[in-house]
Amino acid sequence: MTSPKHVAIIMDGNGRWGLKKNKTRNHGHLQGIKTVEKIIHASLKKNLKFLTLYTFSTDNWKRPKTEINFLFRILESYVDKELKNLIKKQIKIKIIGNLKKIPRNLKKKLKKTEKLTKKNTLLQINVALNYGSREEILKAFKSINKKKIKINQETISQNLYTKNIPDPDILIRTGNTNRLSNFLLWQSQYSEIFFERKLWPDFNQNDFYKILEKYNKIKRNFGGI
Repeated sequence: MTSPKHVAIIMDGNGRWGLKKNKTRNHGHLQGIKTVEKIIHASLKKNLKFLTLYTFSTDNWKRPKTEINFLFRILESYVDKELKNLIKKQIKIKIIGNLKKIPRNLKKKLKKTEKLTKKNTLLQINVALNYGSREEILKAFKSINKKKIKINQETISQNLYTKNIPDPDILIRTGNTNRLSNFLLWQSQYSEIFFERKLWPDFNQNDFYKILEKYNKIKRNFGGI
């Protein structure tokens, strides 16, 4: 039995939760932030080393512009409010994804957060922002080709956004949808995948702990016997 070091989460269901409560999709996104805070606390309590959160995908640009802008404002507000706490709690922030299309002010604040938390060692939170796994893999191949080095599994891994980050032991998706939606396709080859019926704002620490307990009972063979 081994405890997980890295948990990755597809935080699905915010918008549907808001509508279910007869409110807006944006209301659901605001509630989703509260769940993020709960899961960060739970990750620290369980001594996880890496937590990867699917925050905004390369496909999410298809959503209404008002919703996209609201999501970015939430993230910017969270960074402003929590930066001191992140430093205090020894949490390191790393952004994975293509930041070219991200608003300049948000990008600036995220890079500042990465810099100021760079030496923190208790928990690393990987924020998957404008992230898409196919784009990531394609980018890795282009980088390898440019460097004129041999293509193999190691060189591909070393040219992904997740370079030097261990593959997730656990991948969780909330929202009662059973697909990976272009998230960590290369890295999740041996991840234990848990699909949760609950929408993200309803997901709580006890749900998280139950998944960790289930994981601890799984015999992982990695292709062996």
